[in-house]
Amino acid sequence: MSSPLRGAVLCGAALTAVLVSGCSAEPRGLRVEGPALRPSRVAGPVYLADVTGRPLQQPTSVELTEYVVLAELSWRDWGGPTARAGGKLSGPWCRPGCGERPYDATLKLSGLERQERGAYYRRATVEPEKPEELPAAAVNVQFQGIRLSVPDL
Repeated sequence: MSSPLRGAVLCGAALTAVLVSGCSAEPRGLRVEGPALRPSRVAGPVYLADVTGRPLQQPTSVELTEYVVLAELSWRDWGGPTARAGGKLSGPWCRPGCGERPYDATLKLSGLERQERGAYYRRATVEPEKPEELPAAAVNVQFQGIRLSVPDL
């Protein structure tokens, strides 16, 4: 074996030995310190897109789908990983009765998707306060896991 080749082989063997011994020198492994990170609020505006894709910020009413309409929304949380509001639920499935007396419900938004200039909630869940009082036609309405429109920006 030539002298330069022998030197390269020895250098490679020495480097391998250093790397292997360095990896096994710390038997305790990775150590993590400090409190867990908390989700932070988004810098920039946060939106909820209605059924037409129109961006809304803390709306007082919203049409989530052609069958799920919420009015008189009062927001408890907005801008974090989840948003919550209380309001009045209606839709074509409950007319004409709920036109005068809509149902009390809670709207929960989740799946906050951050974008370049703000963020959008991706999912909505509507929880009627007294589901047993909803008309029979409400069985055919999706209140859980409603996918919301998010624009491609």
